Amino acid sequence: METGRQLLIEQRVTNEAKSPFVAYLLAILLWGFGAHRFYLGRYLSGFVMLLLWGLGWLTAPILIGWVPIAFVTIWALIDLFLIPGMIREDQAMLRQRLTAEEAGRP
Repeated sequence: METGRQLLIEQRVTNEAKSPFVAYLLAILLWGFGAHRFYLGRYLSGFVMLLLWGLGWLTAPILIGWVPIAFVTIWALIDLFLIPGMIREDQAMLRQRLTAEEAGRP
């Protein structure tokens, strides 16, 4: 593949990839709701996080809910360190898709 096409692919990856700033903003402001996971395309784990967070707060008055709240809080804290890797993975998949599209063109 020629250099011009590679530069074009990298430009598109830069423009179309998820923003770390937005991911961190969602993770910090909407902590246990899993919005950052939805944004990064991790829909199933985002839904599980949201479900545990909601069930935790619904059952917090009877003290059972503090366990899922604590679990989601720790999970969200760990996610702050995992966000850069998730974004790199998203960029790699995007780069692979764009390279495949370019290879199919004459």
